[in-house]
Amino acid sequence: MQDSHTEERQNLAVLAGLSAHSLPREECATEETMEELEALLETAGGTCAGVVLQSRDTPDPRTFLGEGKTAELKELAHHTGADMVIVDNALSPSQQRVLTEELGVQVLDRSALILDIFAQRARTREGRLQVELAQYQYLLPRLTGMWGHLVRQTASGGKSPIGTRGPGETQLETDRRHIRRKISKLKEELEEVRRVRSTQRQRREKNEIPVAAIVGYTNAGKSTLLNRLTGADIPANDRLFDTLDTTTRTLELSDTCTVLLSDTVGFIRKLPHHLVEAFKATLEELTYADVLLHVIDASNPQWREQAQVVEELITALGAAGTPRIDVFNKCDLYTGDILPHGDGIVSLSAKTGRGVEELLQKLEDRLDTGTRRVVLRIPYDQGGLVDRLHREAKVERVDYGDAVEIEAVCTPVQLGRLKEYIVSGWTPPKEFWEE
Repeated sequence: MQDSHTEERQNLAVLAGLSAHSLPREECATEETMEELEALLETAGGTCAGVVLQSRDTPDPRTFLGEGKTAELKELAHHTGADMVIVDNALSPSQQRVLTEELGVQVLDRSALILDIFAQRARTREGRLQVELAQYQYLLPRLTGMWGHLVRQTASGGKSPIGTRGPGETQLETDRRHIRRKISKLKEELEEVRRVRSTQRQRREKNEIPVAAIVGYTNAGKSTLLNRLTGADIPANDRLFDTLDTTTRTLELSDTCTVLLSDTVGFIRKLPHHLVEAFKATLEELTYADVLLHVIDASNPQWREQAQVVEELITALGAAGTPRIDVFNKCDLYTGDILPHGDGIVSLSAKTGRGVEELLQKLEDRLDTGTRRVVLRIPYDQGGLVDRLHREAKVERVDYGDAVEIEAVCTPVQLGRLKEYIVSGWTPPKEFWEE
C-alpha cells in the first residue's frame, strides 16, 4: 500500500507559466499553452494539483517567475501535497537549480516533461537512441547544479567536511567527459541508422514507389488516418505523442499506383531545439517524401496556430518545397459554418471514414506519373524488346501465340517508345494540330 501511495504522490504536480512583454510571443505561457502542459502532464502519467500563470515585464534573472510568485508556488505545492512543479517556459540551468532549492520540490520545465514522455513512448532502437541523445544534450549544461552542494561545501572558508575536499569539481569534469563521450557515440549510432535508412530509400526510389509523409500537430489524428487508409493497427489514442517511431505502410491507390505512407512524430509548440535535432533521422523522411499530408485538427479552436507551428518545423527541416495536401481531420466535430475546402484541401473524418475517398483521389492525382497498365503484341523478330520490358518495366503476364503478348505496367517514356506495339490500355495523346 505504501508503494502505490508514494507513486500517487510522485505524480502530483503544480503547473506554472510566465507571460512577459520582453519574451517573444511564442515563448510566453498562455491559457492555451497551460492547457497543453496539463495534457502533457496527463500523458506522462501525472495529475495537475494547481495552475499558476504569472505576468511580468521581464523574467526574473534568478528565479524566472519572481520572488512573490515563487513564495506563492511554494505555499500551493505544500498545501496540495505536490512534490513537483512544472514550468511551461524554458528555464536556464541556474534558474532550475534556484527554483528547486527555493520550492523544496523537483522543478522541471516543458522540455524536460516532453523528454520524459518521449522516453516512455519510444519503442524502436532508433527511437530510443534519439531520446537518449536528447536527454544527454539536455543534461550536460545542468550538471553543475547536481554537484553544486559539493562545490558550496568546499568553498565555505576552507573548513570542509571529510571527503568533500576537491572531488566535487573533479567528479563534475569526469561526468561531463562521460556524457560528451556518450553523445558522440549516440550520434555515430544514429548516423548508422541514417545510412541504413538511406539504402532502403535508394531501393524504394529504384522501384519508383512514391512516398507520402503524414505530418501534423500532436493528437491531430495522424495514426487514425493511417489506420483508416491502410487497415493498419497502429495504436491510435486520444493522447499526446502517442506515435514516436516512424511507421510506414503500403497503400494501393489504383492498379498502377502504389504509395508508401509514413506516419511521423507529432509536432508541438515550444518543442525543444535539441529534440528536433535528435529526431532529424525520423523527420528526414519529410525531405524525401513526394507529397506531405498535413493533418489539421479542424475541431480545435487553435488549429491555425497549430498549423503554423507545423509549417515552421517543415521549413526548418528543409521540406517547404514538397507538394502537400492539407487534410482537415475531425470534420464531424467542426463547429464553423463552412468546412475548409479548395484545391489541395480535403475535409474528412478519419474516425468515421467521411471524405476519405476524396483524399485518395487527390493523392492519386498528385502522384499520377502517367504510368499505365497496357497489353502489347510484339513480333518474334523483335525479341530484344521483350528482354528490355523485363528489365525496365513491371511485366505481369507473357503469352506466346502468333506474337508475344505481354501485359506490363509502363512509364510514359516506355509507352512512347513502344506505342506501335500497344493494343490496349493506352492511347497516344493527340498533338494539338490533330484535335
